[in-house]
Amino acid sequence: MFAGDYGIQGDPRLKTISDAIRVVPHFPKPGIMFQDITTLLLDHKAFKDTVDIFVDRYRDMDISVVAGVEARGFMFGPSIALAIGAKFVPLRKPKKLPGEVIAEAYELEYGVDCLEMHVGAVQQDERVLVIDDIVATGGTLAAAIRLLERAGAEVVECACVVGLPEIKAECRLNGKPIYVLVEPRQ
Repeated sequence: MFAGDYGIQGDPRLKTISDAIRVVPHFPKPGIMFQDITTLLLDHKAFKDTVDIFVDRYRDMDISVVAGVEARGFMFGPSIALAIGAKFVPLRKPKKLPGEVIAEAYELEYGVDCLEMHVGAVQQDERVLVIDDIVATGGTLAAAIRLLERAGAEVVECACVVGLPEIKAECRLNGKPIYVLVEPRQ
């Protein structure tokens, strides 16, 4: 579900956000049009607008945990968590967290990866928002959902700044809704 699906499609903040995202052709490999959100982070207004839209959406949804997917989910998650009164939980790549972790492997278009989370980071029945910068196939978000649900949490929704248009119909998110602000620029 894209932001436009919720009546804010004409919201000028969405254009500001979209315009602030740099497209880098052929990165990290030929044929990829990389959606670089680091330029959005350099634009105070666009960054604030992005966080504000997410905060407005989740403020009254009784979210107790914002789980950010490494690494770019870390850039939005803590601000959203603070604003809605939730804790922030990082979902990291392997061997980045000290202490005991639980892990969830998943397939990528070009191999296999894994997400880890500290044991005890989420509690039974806590309501979780999963945040990342972009969703393409949904594989990483689906792994995040499985990881959090194995720990007993309830994933309420996944949220991303950028989402491919075909994600509406083809996303593998274990039946969980996804909220996306903008489609990628070419």
